[in-house]
Amino acid sequence: MPPDKNPEARRWFQKVSQDLAAGTVVLHATLPLLEDALFHAQQAAEKAIKGYLAWHGAPFRKVHDLREIAGAAIGIDPSLEPLLKRSAVLTPFAGVFRYPAGDLGEPSQEDAAQALLLAREVYQAILDRLPQEVRPE
Repeated sequence: MPPDKNPEARRWFQKVSQDLAAGTVVLHATLPLLEDALFHAQQAAEKAIKGYLAWHGAPFRKVHDLREIAGAAIGIDPSLEPLLKRSAVLTPFAGVFRYPAGDLGEPSQEDAAQALLLAREVYQAILDRLPQEVRPE
């Protein structure tokens, strides 16, 4: 890949690191913010996939649907399919708890912890498929 794609992909991965850190902080706060932890888990998975697509020069729409962007990533590397299909469960967390009309009920601490674990798994799987120089510092 041309080196000019590295900065954009690296910026995506820096944002993933920030979302994972924020999700962990709010999950383990004295008064845990579980809905926010779920939001950050979804965002981390989304940005990891978009960083992967950016690295490969693959276009993607400005969308929060993990199924849609996962399809493009799977087109590049079919071995990502089982994990990225599993990660689609995070899609609703992009918005459902951001507004009062959400109808998923109250999340549990375990739900939030599992979501963050899944997002980390997506991030790691994607980083494992990329050269060292694209990884955030």
